[in-house]
Amino acid sequence: MAVDTAARRTQKGRKHAPRKQQRRGRGFFRRWWWVFIAVPLVAVLAVLAALYAMYRQLELPSTPPPLQTTYVYDRDGKLLTTLHSTVDRTIIPLEQMPRTLRTAVIAAEDADFYEHPGIDPFGIVRAAWTDLVARETVQGGSTITQQVVKNVYAGTYEEDPETGEQVYTVPPRTFGQKIRESLLAIKVEQEFTKDEILATYLNTVYFGHGAYGVQAAAQTYWSKDAEELSLLESATLAGAIPSPGLFDPIVHPEDARIRRNYVLNRMVAEGYLDPARAEELKAREVRTTPIEDAQRFPSKLGYFLDYTRRGLIGRYGEARVFGGGLRVTTTLDSALQRAAQEAVAASLNDPSGPEAALVAIDTQTGGVLAMYGGSNWQRSQVNLATGDGGTGRHAGSAFKVFTLVAAMEHRISLNSRWNGPGSIEIDDPRCYTNGEPWRLSNASDSESGVFTLTQATAHSVNTVFAQLVTAVGPEDVVDVAHRMGITSPLEPVCSITLGTQEVTPLEMTTAYATLAARGWRHRATPLLRVDDPNGETLDRINQRGRQVLDENDADLATYALQTVVTGGTGTRANIGRPVAGKTGTAQDYVDAWFCGYTPQIATCVWVGYPQGRIPLTNVEGYSAVFGGTIPAQIWHDFMVQAMADLPVEDFAEPSFEGYTVGPPTPAPMPAPSASATPEPTPSQSPTPTETPSPTPTEPTPTGPGPTGPTGPPTQSPPPSPSPVPRVGHRDATKPR
Repeated sequence: MAVDTAARRTQKGRKHAPRKQQRRGRGFFRRWWWVFIAVPLVAVLAVLAALYAMYRQLELPSTPPPLQTTYVYDRDGKLLTTLHSTVDRTIIPLEQMPRTLRTAVIAAEDADFYEHPGIDPFGIVRAAWTDLVARETVQGGSTITQQVVKNVYAGTYEEDPETGEQVYTVPPRTFGQKIRESLLAIKVEQEFTKDEILATYLNTVYFGHGAYGVQAAAQTYWSKDAEELSLLESATLAGAIPSPGLFDPIVHPEDARIRRNYVLNRMVAEGYLDPARAEELKAREVRTTPIEDAQRFPSKLGYFLDYTRRGLIGRYGEARVFGGGLRVTTTLDSALQRAAQEAVAASLNDPSGPEAALVAIDTQTGGVLAMYGGSNWQRSQVNLATGDGGTGRHAGSAFKVFTLVAAMEHRISLNSRWNGPGSIEIDDPRCYTNGEPWRLSNASDSESGVFTLTQATAHSVNTVFAQLVTAVGPEDVVDVAHRMGITSPLEPVCSITLGTQEVTPLEMTTAYATLAARGWRHRATPLLRVDDPNGETLDRINQRGRQVLDENDADLATYALQTVVTGGTGTRANIGRPVAGKTGTAQDYVDAWFCGYTPQIATCVWVGYPQGRIPLTNVEGYSAVFGGTIPAQIWHDFMVQAMADLPVEDFAEPSFEGYTVGPPTPAPMPAPSASATPEPTPSQSPTPTETPSPTPTEPTPTGPGPTGPTGPPTQSPPPSPSPVPRVGHRDATKPR
């Protein structure tokens, strides 16, 4: 009994101890409860007082902002064009906006628009929670009134020194600015009716494709007035508001359809639309009948301006480009642009004939000095220079330059001797085609013999480069091409050395400019400087470049490419000063190229039919067009003018020391009796009556001779047994 009593007392003591602690805790809160109420209350009152004081001091501007136009200039400050909305913004009253449009926008953007006082605290909390759960910005908490404030009232108005107009600058997106905008939203609600606020919003919001306001959007997408918009069209416009570029119904109809159907669902949820009707409408495709683009660029300059416009949108976004009042100074040299147009017109003047593309790049900056992308921008918006709107083209033997550079990186000697038979079979598993060894041949059976690597480059000997690509590996050729500036996807197959994969003139010019800059790559750009409407510089494009090749490797490649112009397949490109380059022709003469450079400017010329796969036969007096004919002539005519006011500069002298590697199978030394008399050099200026055969005579190779593995090459007799390689094509394995 005594033990039980003691145990009960111990348990009783344990039970009573927490109660005493609870009493002490309750006593503390009873004594200090007012602190937990008073301090937060004082803090809230202080914040409210501060906000009220700010609210009292805020004033609203009395006028909406005018549309801000972007101005585009050439490098010398000459105005080239303006970028603005497709249709000038037209302010229309709310009565001319269909009810379906108003309800679609309200359902999608601000369902409680007619209920809240300008801000929606619950909407802000809901959006914050959604973003927190998704760990990204999914939902915005801004009301329509707040968006009006941001786009119309919260920014600043300043006079544009160019036009004298008042331009509006959107304020920075800081926390303090958002508080200010919330207070302005309440003030707007006090001074304007809900319908007036909604009308302002629908007249100023950006709908994409350069259209500000519903009237401009209706004209842009459906060539009609806003009051004629159907329910589906209204829902499509409402859906475009959050991301006009992504939900553009012209450019991205499927994305626009997904967003439009979301708006229809929201209209059902808010009671604006019958569910059955919504289901019927959601099954329909997004259709547009856009007006003709009011941004009518000049017929030939349009390709460069479109290239510039794309670059600006990628850098700043569509809304800022078309409505941000940017002042854009481009890299374009208007004199060189005219020279490009004149050079093309001098060689191609048949409206039903092939087209040309030309790109010229400043080798030290990557700035695009001239771009000819087609004969008429108004007739075709396919930019043949950049591939925008179309595809790339086969570069033919102009692509051999990347195999040559890879050979320099493998320390292969330019003076190494290679056996170049008329045809060859490459029994390398990497080169197999349909399970069979790779078989290819030169342009003609007479184009055969023993060549130094420099001579094989000058005369574009296919069978030598087929061996060379196996020596360096097609993977290394792909790597070199991408490092030098080719951005198109490339497959590491042996035939890549013959230019059988699609690239663009812009990419090829960038790559050749890398050689001209001694291995320093500068990404091509049309932009020199971008200022805001106030004249403050936003960007000054001053690319430092990236060294992607060893300087001496690049110099050796340039050394070999000079012989293409001085005595090889590209003699028509000779302009009387140091020039390096390469000709190229694709299968069946469907694409013809000449890419070349001086130390200051790199230029590529492509000639072909825009439709593709049409042989360049019987063109401008030529029975067949290859890289050394019309493309080289256009390059010559352009570069004569482009270099007229620039000093003559020599390429850097390369070092031949350490470049000792030769072919896997050494070629025999030429017999002394194999020398032949050189054939005459073709005229620099072909006449329209000239009709060369598919294998026109080219100059005798006069490149380096076999003086040793490490010493500089010297002049030597032509290779044996075929001293005069000839140019031409028979099948896909014979590009020049």
